[in-house]
Amino acid sequence: MPIDYSVLAKAPRLLIQAVLRPLQGERFQVTGFADLGPARYTLPDGTEKLLVESAQSVANRLEIACWDDASDELIPELEGLPYIRVKTPDDRRLTNSILEAHRINSPYILEGKDKRVFDQLKKDAAGLESGPVKLTDLARLVFRYDANAILHGVFIAKSELAGGRLRLARAISGFIEATDVRIAESGGVKNDRVDPSGDTKAGFGNVPFHRTEFVAKNITAFFNLDLALLRGYGLGNDATALLITLALFKVRRFLATGLRLRTACDLEVGGELQVIRPGTGFTVPDESTLLTECRRLIEQCANAKLFAAPRVTEVTWQPEKKKKKEEDADAGGEE
Repeated sequence: MPIDYSVLAKAPRLLIQAVLRPLQGERFQVTGFADLGPARYTLPDGTEKLLVESAQSVANRLEIACWDDASDELIPELEGLPYIRVKTPDDRRLTNSILEAHRINSPYILEGKDKRVFDQLKKDAAGLESGPVKLTDLARLVFRYDANAILHGVFIAKSELAGGRLRLARAISGFIEATDVRIAESGGVKNDRVDPSGDTKAGFGNVPFHRTEFVAKNITAFFNLDLALLRGYGLGNDATALLITLALFKVRRFLATGLRLRTACDLEVGGELQVIRPGTGFTVPDESTLLTECRRLIEQCANAKLFAAPRVTEVTWQPEKKKKKEEDADAGGEE
């Protein structure tokens, strides 16, 4: 069944949510934050809420939804999408712009001895050095080298590249919340069968521990695709449709295979995806339909020469030699 993009043509956002539940039992382990622990909060009406997975974590999981770790490649159906691959001097694969936390702005891409990508970006960004950054030009540049970075945002904070002002906001975001939560306390012990009374500070002996998990009446995953932002980049119908379809595929793939968030937090979808906005007339297609459409649109964009050639841009990572003053400072020397 073809995707009807016309339903989304005037909608500013595509809001999707899915009911989740623990795959086994009722308890689940939530994300934790340094010096804070679980993110619990109470609504004005007294409802106890809990952040199960943060926007930052869901973003990371959506980013890798199109990657096959076993082959260290894009999944076969998305082959042909552009991205930047980083290699070692002996030609081994090190990382790439899809997996890197800062995508195109990864130090492994821009801060090594190999300046091929840096120099090409500087050349392509010519004209953006002064005045307001024209987002349509920046989006076209980023789309050329890594279409995924349009969806997940990028901040190329290098002063030599348009004064460090090249920034695109994240277009797809998500988070998981639980409602009407209660604490489920348990615990255990790390047993030392050789010397139960050994020095626990050194890792010996029996060490008891407590464990805090939760139960909840409802667990919900929320996703927000900024359609107005994507349309505002002026990339053309095929490129915009590709980004929308790719984002929906990432949501589908994450919900199908990526919900083992932690050892004790393995979730599953408890029903159909709900499209909250726009109200009626649009249903998220299944994964197979989305991938078929992605394949068609990838070729359309390639034929329109919207991608780099070759589509996988390669750069070799070798740290730049430190300057003399930096070496002296590291060695404890004086200037």
